Amino acid sequence: MCAVDLAAIPLMIELLGMPFEAALAVVMLNGLLYLTHHILGDPVIPGWITPAIPLVIAYCSQYEEGPERVQSLVAFQFLLGVFCIGLGMTGQVGRVVGLIPSSIKSGIILGSGLAAVMSVFQKGGRFDMFPWSISICVGLAFYLVFSTHFQSLKARRRGLAMLGKLGIVPVMLLALLLAPLVGEVSWPTIEWGFSRPDFKTLWTEYTVFGVGIPPLEVFVKALPTAVAAYIILFGDVLQSKAIVAEADVIRSDEKIDYNPGRSHLIFGGRNALMSVIGPDVTMCGPMWAAMQVVVVERFKDGGKAMYSLFGGSGCFRWGTNFGLLLLPVVSLLKPVLGIALALTLLIQGYISFRIGVMEARSQKDLGIAGVVGAVLATKGAAWGFAVGIVLCLLIYGRRFFSGDEGSASTDVDSGSSEDD
Repeated sequence: MCAVDLAAIPLMIELLGMPFEAALAVVMLNGLLYLTHHILGDPVIPGWITPAIPLVIAYCSQYEEGPERVQSLVAFQFLLGVFCIGLGMTGQVGRVVGLIPSSIKSGIILGSGLAAVMSVFQKGGRFDMFPWSISICVGLAFYLVFSTHFQSLKARRRGLAMLGKLGIVPVMLLALLLAPLVGEVSWPTIEWGFSRPDFKTLWTEYTVFGVGIPPLEVFVKALPTAVAAYIILFGDVLQSKAIVAEADVIRSDEKIDYNPGRSHLIFGGRNALMSVIGPDVTMCGPMWAAMQVVVVERFKDGGKAMYSLFGGSGCFRWGTNFGLLLLPVVSLLKPVLGIALALTLLIQGYISFRIGVMEARSQKDLGIAGVVGAVLATKGAAWGFAVGIVLCLLIYGRRFFSGDEGSASTDVDSGSSEDD
């Protein structure tokens, strides 16, 4: 439960130059805010906005490391949070995404996947640091998560089915053994006691209390990246609704009301608050897909397996927070956090490519998306949007919004459920 959460630490160390203990404080603050979902009636396992992480890194890297880069992250995350809150309050969830041509949406998703893969394989990147560990562990991860052969084995053998539900945990355990054996990291030094997050350094050097409120022009420059991140996270909102709906059909003993508007208010509020007290590169997303599926699948097994979906979601997140307080857990995972992050980014890259291609509605859309994705991954969201708009105008003209096959409808109810 803690391995993926702690993998956010290398990101903040590399991007912001943040000390390990200060980055741990950000992870813990984010973990506490995870609890707001099940407490306020949102039946999800919240997580990062993983596909948008490379875009945020590319945007923030345009600024010099230090106070300016911290301010860029503050401005971006605050805008994203306020944007989500506004959509949740006004009942306009899905309207913004519906106005954007499919080719540009496809390009944004493809660009996020391309940026994720590039961040791992760029010169001096994580692959150069851990080539054997990443190669072997990624191979195992892709086999466990995506292989049709393993899927058929899971259907026949209960033990393998349980293994498949653990996500990348078996891969992390392999990394803990493999990376020291091949000499890419040192063996972990287990420390005892409780972890020591450094909130003082975080608040005095990496928040508005230390670096000041970002200038207006920084907010303006952050706007395209915030819109791109929202387009990406909107896919998680749709996925959340679909996964919860499956459980609602099977378990009629508990009323499960997934309300996209309420969800927007919660994760929007999390982003807005974190931008002030602990800016987070991974952001505050609506769902951790892998763990959401694991919890819902157990809930579907009946009341003896899991009495309540809200209880199951809460137990998972309370357990994670407790684990982050234990120094043996943190010190055990510390040497391989870079490998864990590389695994997360490469798996997310695969998913982004697959979803991005499916978002395109024609060969012309796909061609535009490829160019937009490449520009976005190398030049940032503002350039990606600009290139996409120009290409759509040149290729589609008056059919800017519809493209070759008409605009798609967005099947998300932004307000209350039918039973409200």
